[in-house]
Amino acid sequence: MAAPVTVLDGSRKPESSANAEHQARGRRKNVGLTLVLLAGITATTSAQDYPKRPVRMVLSFGAPGGAPDTIARTLAPKLSELWGQQLVVDPRSGAGGILGTEIVAKAAPDGYTIVLVSPSHAINPALHAKLPYDAAKDFNAVTQLAEVPNIISVHPGLAARTVKELIALAKAKPGSLSYGSAGIGSSQHLAGELFKEMAGINLVHVPYKAASATNIDLIAGRIQLAFGSTASVPHIRSGKLVGLAVTTAKRNSAVPDLPTVAESGLPGYEAAAWYGVLVPAGTSRSIIAKLHHDFTQAAQLPDVRQQQSALAIEPTVSASPAAFAAFIDRERAKWGDLVRKSGAKAE
Repeated sequence: MAAPVTVLDGSRKPESSANAEHQARGRRKNVGLTLVLLAGITATTSAQDYPKRPVRMVLSFGAPGGAPDTIARTLAPKLSELWGQQLVVDPRSGAGGILGTEIVAKAAPDGYTIVLVSPSHAINPALHAKLPYDAAKDFNAVTQLAEVPNIISVHPGLAARTVKELIALAKAKPGSLSYGSAGIGSSQHLAGELFKEMAGINLVHVPYKAASATNIDLIAGRIQLAFGSTASVPHIRSGKLVGLAVTTAKRNSAVPDLPTVAESGLPGYEAAAWYGVLVPAGTSRSIIAKLHHDFTQAAQLPDVRQQQSALAIEPTVSASPAAFAAFIDRERAKWGDLVRKSGAKAE
């Protein structure tokens, strides 16, 4: 016997309330399934059509020639070729990454405005009383792209050639050693604060506006050590500075002779700089998935890896957008706690 057909013309006799409710549930289920399928089709179509025009990648942090700039400019031609549309690199650094990040927070969630962020994105919520965006809610994660070590270097005249010797010297002369960084709340600053906390020592922090200025004063002997960027590598190679260790969990291929801080006397220490891509919240999952796939594929191309590794930049990609989001959450908790303990405040 054929199943009854519901005709909304009032010509059929009323069915039992139980049977009517059963059919109503079935109709709602079918409607829900249809909506899910339609959403999937729409998402797939949006990813297939993307991008139709140039994509703008805002650099929220870093100077020309620095790690973020190098990462963006080595990847841009690869993605432009893949997409048949240009990936436009737009440097908008300032206020510890806030200026460029705000631009993207307020952009349309269509995948055409993305941002390259650094650890400052995870640090700023604790460092600033108020931000012009919600770092946790206004963005969707795409992927991490690279990891860069901070490097502990000292003036050649300092009587320390290892991390253990540096710690012993700092304990013997508490408060007498000063270290430079690229500014309050920078990854170099917090690498130093984490070092102080784990080693149980007192170092005086001297913030600079750029890593290059830090190196100038360190070479001149106006400060004794620095938690610096990879810009210190040429000075270490020339002998103007002495490198002690890298802050990453693993040694870096550009400076393989430098041990990690963890293997030099502070087990568990890790304070790497990292860079990754975010999009405005509300961007379709299909576009995020495409960006994740394309960026991770480009980042692992041999010539891209070679160009970046020569500058101590280690291509490091996330297994998924969700994995990168979880990583940022952990970083926000880790550095937020340290900022509060240190009492650091944005200038």
